[in-house]
Amino acid sequence: MDTHHQGRARPVLVTGASGYVGGRLVPALEAMGERVRCLVRTPEYLKGRFSPATGIVRGDVLDPPSLHAALQGVHTAYYLVHSMASRGDFRERDRVCAHNFARAARRHGVRRVIYLGGLAGSAGARRRHELSPHMASRQEVGDILARDGLPVIEFRASIIIGSGSLSFELIRGLVNRLPLMVTPRWVRTSAQPIAIGDVVAYLVQALSVQADRHVVFEIGGPRRVTYGELMQEYARRIGVRRVMVPVPFLSPRLSSLWLGLVTPLYARVGRKLIDSMRNESVVRDPAALARFPVRPVGVGEAIAEALREEDREMARTRWSDAVSSGVGWPHAGGDGSRRGGRRPGSRLVDRQQAVVPAATPARAFGPIQRIGGRRGWYFGNWLWLLRGLLDLALGGVGMRRGRRHPVHLRPGDPLDFWRVEAFEAGRLLRLRAEMKVPGRAWLQFEVRPTKRGSRITQTAVFDPLGLWGLVYWYGLYPVHWLIFRGMLKGIAGAARREVLRHRDPGGHRATGVSGRAAA
Repeated sequence: MDTHHQGRARPVLVTGASGYVGGRLVPALEAMGERVRCLVRTPEYLKGRFSPATGIVRGDVLDPPSLHAALQGVHTAYYLVHSMASRGDFRERDRVCAHNFARAARRHGVRRVIYLGGLAGSAGARRRHELSPHMASRQEVGDILARDGLPVIEFRASIIIGSGSLSFELIRGLVNRLPLMVTPRWVRTSAQPIAIGDVVAYLVQALSVQADRHVVFEIGGPRRVTYGELMQEYARRIGVRRVMVPVPFLSPRLSSLWLGLVTPLYARVGRKLIDSMRNESVVRDPAALARFPVRPVGVGEAIAEALREEDREMARTRWSDAVSSGVGWPHAGGDGSRRGGRRPGSRLVDRQQAVVPAATPARAFGPIQRIGGRRGWYFGNWLWLLRGLLDLALGGVGMRRGRRHPVHLRPGDPLDFWRVEAFEAGRLLRLRAEMKVPGRAWLQFEVRPTKRGSRITQTAVFDPLGLWGLVYWYGLYPVHWLIFRGMLKGIAGAARREVLRHRDPGGHRATGVSGRAAA
């Protein structure tokens, strides 16, 4: 029975719209003609990603008062929030988030919540204390949302395969980089991978399913495979051979550090993900196939589609798009920035400028727009890689995330161990640091026209946290000054070459770089 037609005039709320699944669900709902509203901490990150008709509301599930505007008039809400990448007790954070959202949803008369959780064991036949902390938290969130009678449709998904997904990035990174793999026990655990397109199809179809209580659907592809078999299938699809040598050990911590060195996963997420791989992720209750018209594709087809997107070099969304995939969830403050312990005026600034003669702002901005990822940082790339390795060792994100697209940027994009905080084509790029530092850091590039051409202003800002923040800044200032100066020279040189390629050089040369530091 289709009950959703009664609520079609009412908006559908999507939480986690800046994340991997949410970023694909919203366009699918838009295509179905639904009125969509997104709840996000930083609305600027969604600028231009969805239809102009889709509402973007600033809010945070850690900040209950901010939920009221988002839930006004909502019939169905999608809950796609999780805290796996956050610091500290992520299980307690997930509990708080779920409690806040469920309480607000009941208060505003939400008729149904659709929740995407994780599959481990069978519904009603597993002991939660035997699950990994991550998987136990995923299932506990479903129970919290459904307390006090709030109807919840909970999907428990096995490994999600799609270009940019966390699991696919792990597999791709391992197989691409390691012709010989020493494989620990978790590689032999069984799973039932499902394509991201099928996950989205289930989520959309749930709008037409009647639910007056908490119902759980286990979803996966048609075939059970081990993680090792999944990696071999990926290897076969890309035409390579990989040798796997099984060993009976390798702790989650050691495995996560190892993954951080060879895949885009970093230690904190890798440790939680690998710990959850000790639990089988297979469908034991086929109710989803009976209730929904979705017929999931096989592992081979899911990988093939993911590879087609990878070949286009632009996954529509990636697991690292979510802000929570960085250094942790911001304090619920509305502006999306982490609160530090700084005093007014304590920010430390290094500002340097270069003029590129005869260059339009768009031409001078071109190298800036392509910075990072495979292209690198225009100076001292080995130093950047060294800093990334140190960040991984400290449990940070490292440099393995790369960038979503070699040319295009948008607010919210991860960029190595930075995140795009602001972007205006031809004028401004501001990056916020997500590496481990004792404070907060930004790197900004701004291009302005001059009578002679264009001026590039590069500004590094550091907001130190306590004494260690000051020690960090002043202790490494000579290195940072060298890197930032060299980087700006490299950018100006690339912009000048861009000008020369498009016109008679006429003897034009970029001027030197001027710089100053201020505290």
